[in-house]
Amino acid sequence: MRFLWTAVFAFAFTLCFGQSQKATDTADAWLTVNNFDDSYRGENEIRIGFWNLENLFHPSDDSLKNDDSFTPSGNNHFNWYKYNKKLKNLSKVITAVGGWEPIEILGFCEVENKQVVEDLIYNTPLKKTNYGIIHVESPDNRGIDVALIYNRDKIKIDTFQAITVDFLEPDSRPTRDILHVEALFRKKKIHIFINHWPSRYGGHLVTVPKRNRAADILRSHVDSVFRSEPNANIAILGDFNDHPNDESMLEHLHAKTDTANLPDTALYNMMWPKMGSEGTHKYQGHWGILDQIVISGNLLHGTNGFKTTPENAVIFKAPFLLEEDRTHLGKKLNRTYIGMRYNGGYSDHLPILLDLQFLEKQAVK
Repeated sequence: MRFLWTAVFAFAFTLCFGQSQKATDTADAWLTVNNFDDSYRGENEIRIGFWNLENLFHPSDDSLKNDDSFTPSGNNHFNWYKYNKKLKNLSKVITAVGGWEPIEILGFCEVENKQVVEDLIYNTPLKKTNYGIIHVESPDNRGIDVALIYNRDKIKIDTFQAITVDFLEPDSRPTRDILHVEALFRKKKIHIFINHWPSRYGGHLVTVPKRNRAADILRSHVDSVFRSEPNANIAILGDFNDHPNDESMLEHLHAKTDTANLPDTALYNMMWPKMGSEGTHKYQGHWGILDQIVISGNLLHGTNGFKTTPENAVIFKAPFLLEEDRTHLGKKLNRTYIGMRYNGGYSDHLPILLDLQFLEKQAVK
C-alpha cells in the first residue's frame, strides 16, 4: 500500500491541532516525511496499532498500587484538571491514527487500570465510536497494565488471556502481563499479543535477563499457537524496552530481519527496515525503536486471509506530537511530564501502526 497525507487530512490536523511545525534539522528529517495513509479501509482492510500512553494514572489513590506520585498530593501533583487534559490529548491521537474511520485494534501500555481506559473511551469524544475494551489487572509493582481497544463494528473477540511473565530470580519484582487476544475480522482470526517488557531502569546490562525472559515466555506461547494452528496469523506489538537488534528480539523471540525465504511460521520484525533512520522514543538526544511490530511470515505471504508489506508499518509522527528540542536540537516528544515538571503534552512514545489487507476470495475457502 502507498502511504500519503491527503490535503484534506492535513487541513483537518491544522484545524484540530494548530499550525504545522517547521522542518526539523537534518538528523530529524524523517519526521517531516508524510507516510500515513488516511484512505477509507471499509471491509477490505484493518489497521492495528500500539501506543505507550505514558503513565495514564487515575488521580485517586489506590492503596494497593505504587501510584502515589500520580495523585494531587504526590510529587507530580496529578490533579483532575491534568487527568482530564491527558484524556483529551490521548483521544485526539486515537482519532487521528484511525484516519477516516476508527482504528480497528489498538493496544496500550502504561495504563493504571480498566477505569482509566473506560474514561478515555467513554468520557471523551471517542464515546461516539463503538470501541470495546480488553484489560486484565497485572501484578506489576508500578501498578501499570497493558490493554486493548477494538472497533466493535468490525472486530469480534473470540477469547483473550493474560500471560504471566515470571522471573527465575526469587527476589525479582513482578512485571506486566502479556495480553493475548484472538480477534476476528469477517470470521478470519488473527492472534494479537500486547507487550510491555521490563524497563532498563537500573542499567541496560543488568536488566537484559528480564527482557530475555519475557521474550522466551512469549516465544513459547507463539510456538503453542502454531502447534494448534499451523497457519495462524500472529501480530506481536508493544514497548519492548529493547531495540530490534537486541538479543531479546533476535536470539530469544527469534524475530527475523530478512524477508527472503521466510517461512510462514517464522516471525519478522516490521521495524527492522527503520533502524537507524526513524524512532518511536528519544533518549539523550538519540531516537530509538523501542516500540515494535513483529508478525508471522504468512501475513507477508498472504496465505491465510490477510496480507501486508513492510512498507505498511508506520510510526505515526504527526507534528502536534512533537516540540522543539532545545537541548539536543531537532525535535523531541511533546510528553505529559519531563521528570516531575508538568509539560501538558501527549506521551513520551510515538504510536506505531500496521495495515492488513483482507483477502476475501481466500478467506471464504
